[in-house]
Amino acid sequence: MYSAMSKLAPLLARGPSFSTTSMASISRITVIGGGQMGSGIAQVAATHKHEVTLVDVSQEALDRGKAYMAKSLKRVAKKKHAEDEAAQSQFVAEIMSRVSLSTKPQEAVSRADLVIEAIVENLKVKQDLFAQLSKAAPQQAILASNTSSLPIGKIAELLDSQRKQRFIGLHFFNPVPQMKLVEVVRTKEADQEVVDSAVAWVKAIGKAPAVCKDTPGFIVNRLLLPYMMEAIRLLERDVASAQDIDTAMKLGAGYPMGPFELCDYVGLDTIKFIVDGWHKDGEGLKGNPLFASSTKLDELVKQGRLGVKSGKGFYDY
Repeated sequence: MYSAMSKLAPLLARGPSFSTTSMASISRITVIGGGQMGSGIAQVAATHKHEVTLVDVSQEALDRGKAYMAKSLKRVAKKKHAEDEAAQSQFVAEIMSRVSLSTKPQEAVSRADLVIEAIVENLKVKQDLFAQLSKAAPQQAILASNTSSLPIGKIAELLDSQRKQRFIGLHFFNPVPQMKLVEVVRTKEADQEVVDSAVAWVKAIGKAPAVCKDTPGFIVNRLLLPYMMEAIRLLERDVASAQDIDTAMKLGAGYPMGPFELCDYVGLDTIKFIVDGWHKDGEGLKGNPLFASSTKLDELVKQGRLGVKSGKGFYDY
């Protein structure tokens, strides 16, 4: 689904639509990408009474995103209204009524206060998408990427100076409805007012913002990736089994998941993509042995053992 988002850019018209509306209040959100991350962001925004438009390249993709949101909201509704099925249905329906679906990105961003991209982790695809979105979004709209590994400044590279001032990273964590943290990533060009507006909005949707500079991995992944890679190297050196390493970190360090459980949850292909990119061309990380390739990781990815999503990774599911 996400890879298909590369088709979005050619669909966008070239006529700009500008507005001088103040960004003191963010109420209209457009989320580009109807996968798990995008749908999760849309769900949370709609739950907190924002008008949301979810965009993808096909109605089929949007229907999957809508079904994901409905399923997630039903779980929340059952906890909130345990014995009242009518109240559960009303709860879900009210939130879903604030979500619109669209395969027309130009229309979807034309009135947006905030545009959040949650598509494939491909720099060129993101650059092209934002180059086109910038022609349709209001001048005062905040443009944001949910990337977990690509430099925010590079994603905005094709934009003019005014757009760059209103471009930031908003990195949500999966699953979005449950995870409280959002990393607010500040580029060198970003206006402080934009960062402040983003922080206020993150708080308004019940999340906890952590502001950081535009650096590889931001905060969480910059710390997590070396941890996971060192765990894999312990396994490669036959220091201990994956199970024992996980047990040691859970019971000895108080972590809720061990490093191999976490690797499988994140996706081994995702981890490989990030560390290979950082080792090859990461700002301040190029050639760093912490991010050198791992024979074990490479083998598992080649075998299609990608973790939870494929049914097998370091563990079988």
